Amino acid sequence: MTIGPVDSSRVPRFAGPATFARLPRLDQVERADVAVVGVPFDTGVSYRPGARFGPAAVREASRLLRPYHPGLDVSPFERVQVADAGDIAANPFDIGAAIESIEEAASSIEARLVTIGGDHTIALPLLRAAARKHGPVALLHFDAHLDTWDTYFGAEYTHGTPFRRAVEEGLVDTEAIGHVGIRGPLYGKKDLEDDRRLGFGILTAADVLRRGLDEVVDMLRQRVGGRPLYVSVDIDVLDPAHAPGTGTPEAGGLTSRELLEILRGLAGCDLVGADVVEVAPAYDHAEITSIAASHVAYDLVSLLALQKREKQT
Repeated sequence: MTIGPVDSSRVPRFAGPATFARLPRLDQVERADVAVVGVPFDTGVSYRPGARFGPAAVREASRLLRPYHPGLDVSPFERVQVADAGDIAANPFDIGAAIESIEEAASSIEARLVTIGGDHTIALPLLRAAARKHGPVALLHFDAHLDTWDTYFGAEYTHGTPFRRAVEEGLVDTEAIGHVGIRGPLYGKKDLEDDRRLGFGILTAADVLRRGLDEVVDMLRQRVGGRPLYVSVDIDVLDPAHAPGTGTPEAGGLTSRELLEILRGLAGCDLVGADVVEVAPAYDHAEITSIAASHVAYDLVSLLALQKREKQT
């Protein structure tokens, strides 16, 4: 038997614990198959700060999530034990020290992680933790931006560099890495050339529009194959109409419906971890961004639960 969310017929959704989806804390269960963990860190941002408040905002927006996912036909909180592991404390004044502490904490949690950021810098230590357990992983990166710069202001570790570092460190399988939702102006064509040299494939936001969701999902599944998969979602992959509360918004993005449908299309892939980052609630309106992020996290949890169920049957 699993311990699920607080019963909303007994405790109204606007009351009760402020955990993700009102789930039990990790210390309230004997073990967890999936853990939702926050990383309130945004020292690596290059424009608007504020994503350090993302985990709290996403948890608050998750109060309305319900226990059955009809799109995937799974009740994730019944199939597997899901718990909220709280926040990983990271040094806000030292990016290097923060990366080390995030990696150490993520590696110490036995459950598969769905992480709420925080800025995209945190993807690097999370990938290190995933690779430590599974070897080099396939990577699907949903974002408006490539995040494969070499440096920014001379710094090697920022929210614009994690995936170059991941390739350099051998954390990802370069035969199975790709970006989805890329758009907007770049510093130069070299950005694309460098990205291609690192091994990334690109499906732009315009590709999603023109090719359609079924073809996009098929292309992603072919690229990933049966490899262990890590999914990293920068909420700015969504158009600012769907996610205004983020640090570096770009016009012309995906809708929340498109993003959720693509994620659901990954059912059956060997998902080993995921993150949802760059929610900056100070720039949000009526919780639009944090609501979208909470549903993305819920879908990722549901994919992990569905995967567990299929392995059992």
